[in-house]
Amino acid sequence: MSDIIGKLTLGSLRETFQGAGYRVEVVTDPIANTEYLRSATSGLAFDIRPGNRFAGGEESFADVTLMAPLQVQGDLPLDVVNRWNATRRFARLQLSQPFLVFCLDICVAGGVTSSSLRAQIEIWDRLVQELIGYLRDELSKLAAANRAAAPIAQPVLGSGELPRKQAAEQDRTATIQ
Repeated sequence: MSDIIGKLTLGSLRETFQGAGYRVEVVTDPIANTEYLRSATSGLAFDIRPGNRFAGGEESFADVTLMAPLQVQGDLPLDVVNRWNATRRFARLQLSQPFLVFCLDICVAGGVTSSSLRAQIEIWDRLVQELIGYLRDELSKLAAANRAAAPIAQPVLGSGELPRKQAAEQDRTATIQ
């Protein structure tokens, strides 16, 4: 019996993720009418999307992308995204307002062992945990910097109140859901 995996299917991926302790469901994209898998780890939902299909094998593919889209409310400086990408390997963040997408590609072209595929899943899990902590820290730093930069009192035209637009702009710390 060979321990080498040279192609993926949604069924084999579902079994692999379930074997690693994940709950996995099959979902159909209503626009593209294609199936993919959905799961979650550390409270963060993510998709398991098929990549490049093998010729003649509509069911099998050579790679898969794990992706977790997060909705950003407010302004998220690109520096936060770039710092993550510069200090981490394997997975990447992409900011396309209003979404922040966390992705990791897994490729089995040429063949990989089942333990290698399992290790990639464990790397994803670990990186998701790190991402959650990283974003919490960065967002709290941004909120503190915004509070420190806010003026104590700045009367405008004798009103004693900041104009609504200016006050709203000063409190546009990003939140991520």
